[in-house]
Amino acid sequence: MKALVYGGPGKKSWVEVPNPKIQNPTDVIVRLDATTICGTDLHILKGDVPAVTVGRILGHEGVGKITEVGSSVTNLKVGDRVLISCIKSCGSCANCKMGLYSHCLGDEGVSGIGWVFGHLIDGTQAEYVRVPYAENSLYKLPESVSDEEGVMLSDIFPTGFEIGVQYGSVKPGDVVAVVGSGPIGLAVIATASLYGAARIIAIDLDANRLQKSREFGATDTVNSGDSNWKEQVMALTDGAGVDVAVEAVGVPDTFTMATEIVRPGGHVANVGVHGKEVPLHIENLWIQNIFISMGLVNTNTTPMLLKLVESKKLPASRMVTHRFTFDQFMEAYDTFGRAAETKALKVVISR
Repeated sequence: MKALVYGGPGKKSWVEVPNPKIQNPTDVIVRLDATTICGTDLHILKGDVPAVTVGRILGHEGVGKITEVGSSVTNLKVGDRVLISCIKSCGSCANCKMGLYSHCLGDEGVSGIGWVFGHLIDGTQAEYVRVPYAENSLYKLPESVSDEEGVMLSDIFPTGFEIGVQYGSVKPGDVVAVVGSGPIGLAVIATASLYGAARIIAIDLDANRLQKSREFGATDTVNSGDSNWKEQVMALTDGAGVDVAVEAVGVPDTFTMATEIVRPGGHVANVGVHGKEVPLHIENLWIQNIFISMGLVNTNTTPMLLKLVESKKLPASRMVTHRFTFDQFMEAYDTFGRAAETKALKVVISR
């Protein structure tokens, strides 16, 4: 088969590699029909994730059909069309029983780390992938849910909802500001209304992404390149500040921005993946009774989100801006890597 292989910082190739094989009784093999590229993959290619070793097949999102099942797999069969979760779940450890799949104690990859695809084991940017703990890490896709919609549920929508909305404790009537209108930020915006947010403010430097945010439910937009961006946000809250500020970029400046616009007693939910130290001005924040949360997605909400997509109440397909075939993988990476120029949100690569 062919796969997108990491060759070290700045190096990747779409090359022939051996087909994956069943290694454990709980495994299945999935033939990928569609996958995508995540901002995390770009971090890996920059050398920001040293745990990813040379030769690793990248990717942690995808949908496809099962071609082989392990001996202990009973609830899945060859031919099933499935959504691959970005997080492993053995289903039996103490953390999995609490829904904390991101810290699954199963020994696949590393015990205690749920994100294994394209990180600690070979991932989904390939023609075939081995899925461990398949009965707990795969979800059958209804016929009415397209491949493109399904791929958006592997990572970005559960991440935006769980780490942005749920961890941010969004409540009915809240004013929510989302700093960053990339795919994850848009997923936060799209799901914030599920918990009754009355006003959702999208904040970004990119005018195109701000315009796009309204399609996902933003009620207001603020360009953070404006010298008075903060004043604009505060004016939308009668000077009080937002109830929940969500950081969805992963750079120090945007985290600081989130802390500057949250009201006393409010919540800052950090969703972005940070590659370097971030200053926390606790000398200013302590007296404001600010709650700060962060985390890695558990994907325990995937079944619920899948039902919303199936009933067309979650605009998953709108996230896709560019489409490629497997033999165009390198072109897809180039397009996604130049998102500011290409206006790419999510690219889908299909068989």
